[in-house]
Amino acid sequence: MGPRSRVRVAKCQMLVTSLFVLLLGLLAATMAALTYFGAHFAVFSRVSPEGSSYPALHRGAFFAGISLAGLLTLGAVLSAAATVREAGGLMAGGFLCFALVFCALVQGAFWRLRNPTQVEDALLDTYDLVYDQAVMSPSSARRQELAAIHDTFLCCGKSSPSGLLGSVEAELCRGQEAATQDCLQGVRSFVRTHGHIASTLTSVGLATMVYAMLLSSFLWFAIRSGRSLDRRGTYALRPRPRGRQPQEPGFFRRSGRSPTLRHLVDLRGPGGPTGDPRLLQDN
Repeated sequence: MGPRSRVRVAKCQMLVTSLFVLLLGLLAATMAALTYFGAHFAVFSRVSPEGSSYPALHRGAFFAGISLAGLLTLGAVLSAAATVREAGGLMAGGFLCFALVFCALVQGAFWRLRNPTQVEDALLDTYDLVYDQAVMSPSSARRQELAAIHDTFLCCGKSSPSGLLGSVEAELCRGQEAATQDCLQGVRSFVRTHGHIASTLTSVGLATMVYAMLLSSFLWFAIRSGRSLDRRGTYALRPRPRGRQPQEPGFFRRSGRSPTLRHLVDLRGPGGPTGDPRLLQDN
């Protein structure tokens, strides 16, 4: 496979990769919107007390997801435009966006490995606080906040270590609500499912960013070295010297004899050396 064939294959792969990166950006934006505006996370954000770590985590996850989605979209657009137009500057911009996304994903994966249960613990601590306050003061607004959590997660209460519940705790889950799952298990299951989806997207994003950076760097060097595919040649317009007439095409130069040629023919004659028709042709 020749150099031009390799560049052609790389350009096709870059266009497909840009489309996939654009899809990843859309998924990242969707995850960020669901995390911030979704009922399961938003209900905890509303009932979190002052000084809780969950609101900061909630806002941080949203802004991080939106930033990643913007960088992914920008990198996909720049790399696709650079591939079509064979622009080295646009390709360098796409590579920079991919590199920033790669660094952000590596940092997010590292944070996830070091703190695998930080979000889960923050949600469970918030639920324990709301539940205990609702049990101690049944007439307070905490009862309504606790009911909102139960309706969102389709759960009710939490199991007691001894298996026995007090009268106030038993009143929170009566009738059909008593048969639903424990809220601690429901919250834990939901957070772990959401975390698995985020981890999968992070792994796919890391692999895609590495491949996109390799393709963009190869195409950048190919563009800089002049191994383009769509250009058939490089043309430059040079200024014409002042007072010089444009040169006529060879057909018009051969169709009519100039005074100099007629003078040479008259002097030498048709039988002389210069009378050879080959000497009258355009060189």
